[in-house]
Amino acid sequence: MYLTLLVIFLQCSELYTERVFTFNAVEIKVQPSVKVKNGSPMSIVCHADISKSTNFQLKRNFTIFKDGKLVFMKVSDKGDAQYKISTARSSDTGDYECTVEAGGKVKSSNSIHVWVTGMTKPILTAEKREVLEGEVVKLRCELPGEEPPLYFFFRKTKMNSTPKEKHVFEPYRNFSVVEFSVEEGDNILQFDCFGRRSVKLEHEFTEPSNKTLVTVREPFIKPTLNAKPSSNITEGDRIQFECSTVVARMHDIEIILQKNKTILNGVRDNNLLKYAAVATLEDSGEYLCKVEQGRTSKITKLNVFVSELFPRPILAASMSTLDENKELILSCSISGFQKANFSILRKNSNGDIYLKNHRNLTMRVNVNDTGSYICKAEVKGIVKESKPVGINVYAPVSKPTLSVVNGLPEVVLGKPLWLICRSVMGTPPITFTFYKGNEVKETVINDTYATFMDENIGQNDERGYKCDARNNHSTGRKASNILHITVIVPITNATLGSFPYGEVEEGRETAFLCSVNGGSWPIHFRFFKKTDREDLVYEKSENASRVLWNKSAVSRQDTGTYYCVASNRANVDVKSQPITISVILAAWQKGVIAAFVLITIAGAVTLTLWWFLHKKKKAKGPSMEMSGSALATNSTSEKLTRQHNDGDYYSGSGYIEDSENHMKSTDESKGPDLESAEVEYTEVEVSTLDPHRAPVQKGTETVYSEIRKGNNDSVENRHSRIHGHPDAT
Repeated sequence: MYLTLLVIFLQCSELYTERVFTFNAVEIKVQPSVKVKNGSPMSIVCHADISKSTNFQLKRNFTIFKDGKLVFMKVSDKGDAQYKISTARSSDTGDYECTVEAGGKVKSSNSIHVWVTGMTKPILTAEKREVLEGEVVKLRCELPGEEPPLYFFFRKTKMNSTPKEKHVFEPYRNFSVVEFSVEEGDNILQFDCFGRRSVKLEHEFTEPSNKTLVTVREPFIKPTLNAKPSSNITEGDRIQFECSTVVARMHDIEIILQKNKTILNGVRDNNLLKYAAVATLEDSGEYLCKVEQGRTSKITKLNVFVSELFPRPILAASMSTLDENKELILSCSISGFQKANFSILRKNSNGDIYLKNHRNLTMRVNVNDTGSYICKAEVKGIVKESKPVGINVYAPVSKPTLSVVNGLPEVVLGKPLWLICRSVMGTPPITFTFYKGNEVKETVINDTYATFMDENIGQNDERGYKCDARNNHSTGRKASNILHITVIVPITNATLGSFPYGEVEEGRETAFLCSVNGGSWPIHFRFFKKTDREDLVYEKSENASRVLWNKSAVSRQDTGTYYCVASNRANVDVKSQPITISVILAAWQKGVIAAFVLITIAGAVTLTLWWFLHKKKKAKGPSMEMSGSALATNSTSEKLTRQHNDGDYYSGSGYIEDSENHMKSTDESKGPDLESAEVEYTEVEVSTLDPHRAPVQKGTETVYSEIRKGNNDSVENRHSRIHGHPDAT
């Protein structure tokens, strides 16, 4: 059993070893070479070089590709496969590659380029061999066996002329069709064609095709053109043109007579054309007779010369420029020729206006007679017109008016001044001259007005302006009145001050002074108080550089920030720096408040002492009352003694310390304005102490307390000035 298994294993191992193979190489070759002449045989050979472990049969699957497309397939147990092409064509040109598959293994060769040189001779055919002038010849050129894309070239050759060529690109077919027109003069035509293709950026051409002959027949002969009685005549004579041809087929024949591209006459379906007219000088020139049928046309030319019967008339005027109401004489004549019918006319866009049927015209003119005049002369039905003569009739200019463009005779310093000079009457063109003083500044020619701009105006420039106007009227120039201009100086540097400055007592009068450094009068001053809306509180116009605003009886609502704005006709607002005003209490108001406070305090103290003593008396009886009185007397004596020792009290007077201090502060706040004071006397009850501590004796002494009051009237006498304003005095 083991021996049998060993034999089977050895046989299987031997069988596996015999089936081993590998590709050494796959090659592709071309026979006889990679360049093959068109029409010759060629073969594409695919060779597979394979190594095997033993000699066993191995099937090989050969495939050959051209430009990526399958062209050949074969299964063989041999090492080579051959793709034979009996007749090579240019379409066989391309890149070839072969692939071999065997036993599940695949290997491909390198690519090889095969070029089949030369192309098939093209075949040319014509739709007709005989045609008429104006028809077309339809040709077909074919390259059998060739693969597109291809180029086709067609040639048309006439005797003793350069061939005409057309070329067509055909991306999807191996033939092409074109049409050639048969032109006048074509007789026997020869056609051929050839082809071209591109290989690896190189061009290859076919040999020319067979030559095809086409015979051309005339549909009609070249026309004849005659002028009767002759081509040389005198104007006024009648001339007749005749144009004719011989035609094979009358249908659609047309004859046209032209002069300088202008059609004079034409006929259809007829072989004769006639045209007659009275000859003029303008009829001299080249005439053309043209015959057309279908696409064919033939022409004949004839030159005609017309002699002059009489020269062009001449219109003369006694003068071309004249004043209105003057006399104008117009005269028409022909040099060396007297017998003619004359008429004089005036040119008009709507048609010439007839004036007189005579060679002479005398008229008294007005401005409406300005225009162009002509004369006409007629001989033997020939009418000739003279060159136009221009006549200009002038009315005198009126006295011009000089004014400023914006209407006001003023200008802001530094701004340009625009003047306008206008003359209501006068025939244009009018010459306007502007003067500044006696200096000529500018001259302008216009119809009814002219403008002038002066940019160099000084503050003290007092020279006046004038202008004059003149036209071609004999009266000459007229001058305007002299115009004087006011120079407005803009405002500069507005300032604002107040009296008093800073703080003002309530109820007092306050003065605000707004002034400017320069500017033309009148000046408009406006005072504003800064709020959310910038309130206008006062305004006034003055012929001065400053204005004073007195505000009486100010209140606490007048506290705030103020500024002023000044402007004049220069229309430039100049704003001052703001100042702040605070309204405080008056001196008498402060005194009243102080007195009210002192009286209130004194009353409160007195009431407190009385309540305290009354409570003690009721609680302790008479004995305690005596003791309390003694203590109170001692306390009061001690207090008075201390005050006297401190220097705040004088003999015979009782002084309330708090009231004194308050009044002192009030007086000190008044400063030097306090010149007098009043004295108030207050009666106070005081207990007298016995030096031997005897029972209290009640009595009444008079204590004088001096309360100084401010005299408000004395304040009015002090000297004051406006603060915060450089012009204050």
